[in-house]
Amino acid sequence: MDAVKIRSMTVEDIPQVLEIENLCFTVPWSPEAFEMEITKNKFAHYVVAEVDGRIAGYGGMWFIVDEAHVTNIAVHPQYRGKGYGNLIVEAMVERADAHDIYQMTLEVRASNHVAQNLYRKFGFESCGTRPKYYADNNEDAVIMWRQT
Repeated sequence: MDAVKIRSMTVEDIPQVLEIENLCFTVPWSPEAFEMEITKNKFAHYVVAEVDGRIAGYGGMWFIVDEAHVTNIAVHPQYRGKGYGNLIVEAMVERADAHDIYQMTLEVRASNHVAQNLYRKFGFESCGTRPKYYADNNEDAVIMWRQT
């Protein structure tokens, strides 16, 4: 694995994050959505994995009372399979723990078994389904929780 730096996302990262967002999601977030998350949303915590000056992936979550709700995690297709997703999730778990938040939740596409397996490595368990959660194709979401 190349040398990777996990750090907080900045406004300057948004163009590269958007490139990843557009490659990974059928309904990508806008530049304004990311800027709002980083600059205005006091509940939001976003990290990036930087490799040789390039953003390889990112993840975000909201701290709400005593829970962290994962909003998004994505790794650029050319960086997949190299462990960067693991590093991003690990950093998010560590940041939640550092804020005394020991419950995390997320939704993931029912068909996205790679992501589900990644989350299971960090103690997330399937706890239910949100029927027709994804607007682009009415796919169900698997609800996953991690509690320590």
